[in-house]
Amino acid sequence: MEGIIVIDKPKGITSFDVIRVLRRTLKERRIGHTGTLDPLATGILVICVGKATKLAQDIEGFEKEYVADLELGFRTDTYDIEGKVLEKIEEFKVSQEEFEKALETFKGDIKQVPPMYSAIKVDGKKLYELAREGVEIERKARDVRISALKTLEFDGKTAKIDCQVSKGTYIRSLIFDLGEKLGTFATMTGLRRTRVGEESLDRSFTLEQIEDLTQNGDMSFLISVENYFQFTKTEIEDEQDLKLFVNGQRCKKRLDDGRYRVYSKGKFIGLGEVTKGLLKGYKYY
Repeated sequence: MEGIIVIDKPKGITSFDVIRVLRRTLKERRIGHTGTLDPLATGILVICVGKATKLAQDIEGFEKEYVADLELGFRTDTYDIEGKVLEKIEEFKVSQEEFEKALETFKGDIKQVPPMYSAIKVDGKKLYELAREGVEIERKARDVRISALKTLEFDGKTAKIDCQVSKGTYIRSLIFDLGEKLGTFATMTGLRRTRVGEESLDRSFTLEQIEDLTQNGDMSFLISVENYFQFTKTEIEDEQDLKLFVNGQRCKKRLDDGRYRVYSKGKFIGLGEVTKGLLKGYKYY
């Protein structure tokens, strides 16, 4: 079994919990996710199955979109509602104009310091493990891109925002930094991932739906690599070139540099990458 599944992750479980359920349901060990969602978060979790796990990093690099809920006036150690409250401000006043003006400053290419409660490793240890031990270390700011930010709701204390961001962006950190920009505190109270690359919630399945479909022998939730990656098609016609390709070697191809879906006699045989007129298999071939 191999392919890609778009899951609508429920609240309250980890991304690895999702994998555990799918391994049991599909009876397949080779399963991996393409970008962690915290237990608090819901929404799109793209899962790779079988040989498609080789492409997990590619999918993880796609732009993502989130709808986040936040509350002003307090901060926690995790930057979200599930953490320990560290400080509160009882009296503050933020207008919608001020809120949107502050939000606007985070658009574009920015530097972002990740939260201590994150899975980033420092000297082989995850930051959240250090945080649980009461240790806080200086974190390097990382380059991230926030291509769009939009206020969906705002009432002076709580808000809902839509965020389109690059890989590695922490929405919790964005909200924490927004609170500081407004001269108060801000904490994330909810998060839903609504898009990964071109995948939206319209093509997602719940774990319960996948279990029901599998029991009925219906695997329609499994997207083939051929259909998931909409690269331009190219055909290998020469038998020697085909042999070179399937053995991981380069063959000549008069094509622009880039990635392609590769076919032989009309049959999909894998993904390829052309560099300086030479075609070679790319991760899946």
